[in-house]
Amino acid sequence: MKIVVCDDYTRDLVTVERLLERYEKSANVTFDVEKFSDASQVYQKILRKELADIYILDMIMPEKTGIDIGGLLEKTGKSVVIYISSSNEYAMEAYGVHAVRYLLKPVSDEIFGEAMDYAVSHVKLNQDLLYKDIRYPVKTRNGIVSVSCSDIVYIENAARILEVHLTDGRSVRSIFIRKSFDEEIKEIAEDRAFVRVHKSFLVNMNYIKSLGQGFCYMENGRSVPVSKTRAAAVKREYLNFVTEQYR
Repeated sequence: MKIVVCDDYTRDLVTVERLLERYEKSANVTFDVEKFSDASQVYQKILRKELADIYILDMIMPEKTGIDIGGLLEKTGKSVVIYISSSNEYAMEAYGVHAVRYLLKPVSDEIFGEAMDYAVSHVKLNQDLLYKDIRYPVKTRNGIVSVSCSDIVYIENAARILEVHLTDGRSVRSIFIRKSFDEEIKEIAEDRAFVRVHKSFLVNMNYIKSLGQGFCYMENGRSVPVSKTRAAAVKREYLNFVTEQYR
């Protein structure tokens, strides 16, 4: 398992390195660890798709902040972030990019160990889900297109034709569906990550950037309507989902 540690203060970088060494001994594991004092180097590696499994980041750094890196990682959906900061004022921002932990300096071995336990288990869970590669079949004019559920941003039903919007910007358009929208999305809607926000929209909560008045703002720049009758339930579901990711 690969870990990237980034902090612009050498002393704090060494402290995290020692925390990791003690965790490796206590958990009987070995990590491939890369250390950086320049956050822009980490940012560039992520842009090149050179990803680690876990990122342990300081919050405030020159050039690129921990939130800049976390926001970029969130789009990949493949890595886990732990923030270590000297102030709790950025905790909500960390929450917004789905960091699994926000720790305050100085960090004890016990607190760091608990955060690492959760991060490691989260990585393994993501790997298991990726291995299973749950698919959603879409009937199109060119036959059935099998789409990975993890790649779906949202599904729209327009006049009984489904538009499946994907993370890479593409969309898959179905032929006219004879079943109701409820029946068509029944299986995928059982996935904890998906929520019905409107009679015609099913959304993957992994890609919600923010919730507004009557809309979900998605990571792909689109806005999806939230019906008044579902607004309270959608907000509750989303907050529960984000909280589970943050624990």
